[in-house]
Amino acid sequence: MRVLHASLECYPLAKVGGLGDVVGSLPKYLTDLGCITDVILPFYDNEKVHHLEYEEIFTGSLSLGENSFDFSIRKLLSTEFGFQIYLVYQKELLYRPDVYSYEDDTERFVAFQLAVLNWVLSEEIKPDIIHCHDHHTGVIPFLVSQVDTFQSLIDIPTILTIHNAQYQGQFSYDKLDYIPQFDLHNIGLLDWDHCINPLATGIKCAWTVTTVSPSYMEELQHQANGLEGLLTHEKAKCIGILNGIDHDTWDPEKDPMVIENYGVKNIVSGRKANKKWLCEEYGFNIEKPLFAFIGRLVYEKGADLLPDIITEALHHLDVNILILGSGNAEVELKLKELKETFPNSYNTYIGYDEKLSHIIYAGADFLLMPSRVEPCGLNQMYALRYGSIPIVRRTGGLKDTVIDIGDGGFGICHDKVNVQDVYNSIKRGVEFYNDQKYYRKTQKEIIKIDHSWNNSAKQYIELYKSLKQPQ
Repeated sequence: MRVLHASLECYPLAKVGGLGDVVGSLPKYLTDLGCITDVILPFYDNEKVHHLEYEEIFTGSLSLGENSFDFSIRKLLSTEFGFQIYLVYQKELLYRPDVYSYEDDTERFVAFQLAVLNWVLSEEIKPDIIHCHDHHTGVIPFLVSQVDTFQSLIDIPTILTIHNAQYQGQFSYDKLDYIPQFDLHNIGLLDWDHCINPLATGIKCAWTVTTVSPSYMEELQHQANGLEGLLTHEKAKCIGILNGIDHDTWDPEKDPMVIENYGVKNIVSGRKANKKWLCEEYGFNIEKPLFAFIGRLVYEKGADLLPDIITEALHHLDVNILILGSGNAEVELKLKELKETFPNSYNTYIGYDEKLSHIIYAGADFLLMPSRVEPCGLNQMYALRYGSIPIVRRTGGLKDTVIDIGDGGFGICHDKVNVQDVYNSIKRGVEFYNDQKYYRKTQKEIIKIDHSWNNSAKQYIELYKSLKQPQ
């Protein structure tokens, strides 16, 4: 079976968030299970792509209204990724240093999807499944099933995986001519709330819709940024499959980015070496419990509450807090200012540093995830893999992967997104940390939890097989 994943992100070539991690790791596990797995994404203007060798295997052109754009498909020659990667090179629209946040993102995303399908049309051996990821590829199921040009692909099952339903890619009908000719009686498949909504389109037209955790699928029927009714209507073809993590990349015994490697047997000394580096780098007392946050400083992550959470915690508790992230400018400023208020117990790194994130997982005692929305969450799985205790709000994938110590589990959970609930959880963390025997025992247990893609990849294989069976 051959599966083609279409995505805007794929680690390590292009990563903004969890989407990049998923598309950079799931295909490896699918390949190991005997599924021929390819990934196609844009050819970006970044150094991670530039040094790679490739061959040009297809050239074509596409139209967005009255404008025509030439493009090519480049096949990477490297075998280091564990699966085959193809890149869409399009100079005017796709060859950019960043993945998102351009004024012409609508044009970029539609062009990418048209280029992918034009290439698939030309291939003698077609994929058995086209697996689309988020709204950036949500129009593909419509194009395959409704557009005259692509009618020969209509029997190829399409899957849409929703990584985050908050972002839907809406654009107005004055850009309808970006979509090649189709029967206008079916224009309702593009429409949601009086505009073209690629995520809604994908939900309507894909053969199957998946989310990145079972709980997130349930939550979307009640809170999906306006798509609740649609997801409820289409729930018969929806399934939640929990994301995994790449145990080859995220392995404290082999990770080249951490200060000292460790496993279950030397977890105490190994983690202490990493914590010591963090404390020396950011001015902390190593004897105090270290709480950390890693992620985008945005509303859905609860980041707007971080300044008040930090202030409340450091006024009442003898702890260290380290923040790694970027996002909302106002939140960034407040977090920077707090360094003057708490110079010996708080610090922040505004931006993102992959190496630093690995060291934090390996050295911080607790990871804070006060998320309002967390479709799956990978950070808590990374934390568990490295022996750091996650402190999470019960939502989405956090609810599916972290069990509270009060319920016989290994993490600390709270139900609401407010300063008091998070503060109380930090306070519980301090009490937990002070019981070193229990704390160390829990660390040795969580590092052995298997959150790799093994189980989830098997679920995807079964899904692919079911779609290829006679309907």
